[in-house]
Amino acid sequence: MSLKSLQAKIGVTADGVFGPGTMKKAMEFYKLTPARAAHFFAQTAHETGDYKLFAENLNYSTQGLQNIFKKYFPGNLSDLYARNPEKIANRVYASRMGNGDEKSGDGWKFRGRGALQLTGKDNYKAFSDYLKKPEIMTNPDLVATTYSFESAMFFFDKNKLWSICDQGINDAAILALTKRINGGTHGLADRSEKTKKYYEYVK
Repeated sequence: MSLKSLQAKIGVTADGVFGPGTMKKAMEFYKLTPARAAHFFAQTAHETGDYKLFAENLNYSTQGLQNIFKKYFPGNLSDLYARNPEKIANRVYASRMGNGDEKSGDGWKFRGRGALQLTGKDNYKAFSDYLKKPEIMTNPDLVATTYSFESAMFFFDKNKLWSICDQGINDAAILALTKRINGGTHGLADRSEKTKKYYEYVK
């Protein structure tokens, strides 16, 4: 998925610019209220680096692995995995979230994808059931392409985030959503700026 492919899907000029025209059409296409649309697209825009990254980047150096995933790479083990995204995913995501062990390859197959990084076999299965699209389990890349935004909506539905959106466009709602999506407040200023800007496009 890219911004251009979203634009093609919703029927606007695929120019790669997320402006008022794209925002209004996306809101109509996904049947969202102005407040829900502003919150949803601001959060997903931030999480994807302005709709550029729809699959997890696991190309970590030895130091990167030690900084982020230290408990999975004791001693010098990180040297054997550095700069090998597939091996890293298979180790870090092994035997959790419904994934098999490291050798199963599930970690890589069901790595983070989509506008809010759907991760793990259990979550992919729940999403495929939600959309009634069993092919997602055999072709998980569909979450990074065809169903990127649907997977983010699944996250909003599952975690009951729409009720926070319905509180309006204000700092408290933006903070609450950010904490639920990010687990902290990373990028709060950018998320806030985008939410308020996007709401101006559609209110």
